Amino acid sequence: MTDRELVELAFTMLERSYVPYSGFPVGAALECADGTVFTGCNVENAAYGSTICAERTALVKAVSEGHRDDWKRIAVVGNSADYCWPCGACRQMLYEFAPDLTVLVARGDHEFVTLPLKELLPYGFGPKSLTTED
Repeated sequence: MTDRELVELAFTMLERSYVPYSGFPVGAALECADGTVFTGCNVENAAYGSTICAERTALVKAVSEGHRDDWKRIAVVGNSADYCWPCGACRQMLYEFAPDLTVLVARGDHEFVTLPLKELLPYGFGPKSLTTED
């Protein structure tokens, strides 16, 4: 799958978003090394803290299906004029499983940029941060 195809797949998720409060749909598509892709959309809740982002929806679907250490790329898209950058919580959750992940971030006109997750979350805190061995 090309970068463009992954981005376009993420755009198909916008229509599935549940966004009655923000009106800001977000879609995501997470690709694994074997070519499996997990999609996600944001799902809002009247108790705002219970809202889940598109990236975390795709992430949880991947983990629940046994994909924890083979992620290659994730596309995150929105209808905005600016790029739809992952929030801090999503960056942290992605880093937990794939600090070397490639992130494709698109805006509403379907233009996108590609960058490493480590650039979005420099000095990230992950499982290796918990070890006490040198």
